[in-house]
Amino acid sequence: MGKHPKESAVTDHTYKIFPNDLNTNDTVFGGLVISILDRIALVVAERHSECTCVTASIDALHFLAPASHGDNLLFSAMINRSWTSSMEIGVRVVAENWKSGEKKHILSAYFTFVALDEKKQPTRVASVLPESAIEKRRYDEADFRRQQRRQEAVDRKARRNG
Repeated sequence: MGKHPKESAVTDHTYKIFPNDLNTNDTVFGGLVISILDRIALVVAERHSECTCVTASIDALHFLAPASHGDNLLFSAMINRSWTSSMEIGVRVVAENWKSGEKKHILSAYFTFVALDEKKQPTRVASVLPESAIEKRRYDEADFRRQQRRQEAVDRKARRNG
């Protein structure tokens, strides 16, 4: 049994940047953006799995451009793939200038969540049924990233024990 990525997607979350959201460079504080992303990605994971979920990792989080006071942050997130109990959620943030309407892509990342049962143990999740060419590409790329994460974990363990 599977679900289509659009069934759990978040496509329209907006956050207005105010002065208290800025760092000393007068751009949005990165930790704030990460916190919002974690919550939005969690919504996608829980919608897909219909379970409580926890963040396992964040991959490839790169700030590509700054966002400033008054900008609107436009968040979107969609499940890329699921495995036994884990899921990869792709997230994207665009900054929109409230005066000009100009938009710029400021951040993308991949969050991995694990679904938990009532005993707080990992539990099975529905498979992902990609439909569009983009969803199929994301589905395939997610498996590649998973293999990279697994290899990095093996390498870290070897360095600690070596």
